[in-house]
Amino acid sequence: MRRTRSARLGGFTLVELITVLVVVGILGGIAAPRFFQRQGFDAVAYTDQTRALLRYGQKIAIAQGRNVFVRLNGSSAALCYDANCTAHLPPAGGSNSGTKATLASCGTTAWACEGVPNGLAASAATFFFDPTGQPFAANDPPGGLNSTFAPLTLAVTGDGSTHNIIVTPVTGYVY
Repeated sequence: MRRTRSARLGGFTLVELITVLVVVGILGGIAAPRFFQRQGFDAVAYTDQTRALLRYGQKIAIAQGRNVFVRLNGSSAALCYDANCTAHLPPAGGSNSGTKATLASCGTTAWACEGVPNGLAASAATFFFDPTGQPFAANDPPGGLNSTFAPLTLAVTGDGSTHNIIVTPVTGYVY
């Protein structure tokens, strides 16, 4: 019995290989610059981290029935149990992000603090959540009934866009 060879053996033609190389080259030319300019990714990530940190602070204030102070100093966002930020809140997941910017601004991963990534700028503000979760201005007396907290808009910039974090009075809703 005689075996016949198939006219086409396995493999790719030269045209198929060149087409794949051209497509990979085009995708690489479009995608590569996005990986080297991280400000856009860092701005969105820091904005989301700060929103989550503020929501966490409000929930801890309610759950523990105590004031939680928020310190946004332009280089970091931190949660503390006192106005001077000497009594630190533990982070939600056991440690903060541990990025270079966080370690430089916060010193350790053992508390609820996130540093502003290099190349970005963030608004500064100080306020606290009372045991009901209501935000109070920094100069309001802890334990007081009347809050002078006004709507707060925090901005993260540095990537060509402004990413806002808004904290509403009375309810303390963060978005």
